[in-house]
Amino acid sequence: MITMLDVSIRAGVSKATVSRVLNGTGQVKKSTRDAVFKAMDELGYRPNFLAQSLANKSSNSIGLVVSNFDGPYFGRLLRQAAKMIEASGKHLIVTDGHDTPEDELQAVQLLADRRCDAIILYTRFMSENTLMTLLESLAAPLMVINRELPKARERCVFFEQQHAAFNAVNYLIGQGHRDIACITGPIATPTARARLAGYRQALEHHQIAFNGALVTNGDSSVAGGYQSCKILLATGKPFSALFASNDDMAIGAMKALFQAGMRLPQDVSLFGFDDEPSATYLQPALSTVYLPIDAMIETAITQAFRLINGETVQPLPSFTGELKLRESVAPGPYAD
Repeated sequence: MITMLDVSIRAGVSKATVSRVLNGTGQVKKSTRDAVFKAMDELGYRPNFLAQSLANKSSNSIGLVVSNFDGPYFGRLLRQAAKMIEASGKHLIVTDGHDTPEDELQAVQLLADRRCDAIILYTRFMSENTLMTLLESLAAPLMVINRELPKARERCVFFEQQHAAFNAVNYLIGQGHRDIACITGPIATPTARARLAGYRQALEHHQIAFNGALVTNGDSSVAGGYQSCKILLATGKPFSALFASNDDMAIGAMKALFQAGMRLPQDVSLFGFDDEPSATYLQPALSTVYLPIDAMIETAITQAFRLINGETVQPLPSFTGELKLRESVAPGPYAD
């Protein structure tokens, strides 16, 4: 059985140096690291990271919990996380929160049991009280994405959901639309409630009465958007624009509107949220809100590294969206 000592002899360095290379600790010259990795390849050595984690109380890894693995949104997040963490010499361990607070909590505890150096949690459902308890009780630093924690702004990376939704609906109103329908995400989530609040805030800002018949709750899926739009159409309440709380539901709504004989954007303007890669290739191309998930996960990982190193950390600023205006919106009946 090949050992770390064998690697050190082949590389011409000390066993302690091999250990530092494997654990990513201390200052080791690039030429020395290359020599160690070359020796490992030549000897066929595979480090026992489980034994190392038990001995060092560290797995040299970063844990990441996402709500689910569906769609390009989390694909972007995972790609950026893997790129940054692998470049640091650490390992990325990813698990799924299954879109429930209980499973999100269980996933965090699983990563803590694996002695991750830090844990990054993208949560949709966990309560603020539970999150604060985790921050105080976990041995490893925890960074939270997608939730504002007023009492721990240095530990959370969040997006101004309500403000972004307000801007989208405000734009529709500015284009001459007053009867604007809305398909929300799962209303039990803080994200869905914030985007609905932004929709209502824009109506109120322009003194447009809220009409509950023009709002239906979706489930964030393409099929959910299709069914929700059919429900809106079945009410018989006219609307000249539709704000869907994510692009998938906007895509589903497109089909329902097409089947109802409505043209986009001549009869109904459509606005989505998230700016999925497919949005620009739809017919018509979908107006939507760009959410900077790449920058958000990069900020969370950078802050996690600071915490691992024992550095003093400062509160993090919130992120804002950008309207991507495309062909799915046209002037409405009240346009100047």
